[in-house]
Amino acid sequence: MSSCTGKDPIALQVLGDSMEPEFMDGHIIVIEPDGVVENGSYVFAMHEEEYIFRQLAIEDDKYYLKPLNEKYPTINVSGLDAIHGVITQRAGKRRKEHKSYV
Repeated sequence: MSSCTGKDPIALQVLGDSMEPEFMDGHIIVIEPDGVVENGSYVFAMHEEEYIFRQLAIEDDKYYLKPLNEKYPTINVSGLDAIHGVITQRAGKRRKEHKSYV
């Protein structure tokens, strides 16, 4: 995937269960590259040269990427420079699975 530096939103499919129960395998997420990043935002980030989808936690001036599924580890990142976009929408197969995060 190319770098997410443009202003256009990007849609990707969720793979795996690391963000369940909020985001299920197969859901489509919309990523806003220029979205406002804040504590608790769902973000698209770079970690160890790979893109990752997690929830941002900021605690005592430290930055963490937290999965919603406790089977996965929380990752410490250097700061907001790791964030490449904010998740603004989720869509699934059913209308009730559609949700906005703005």
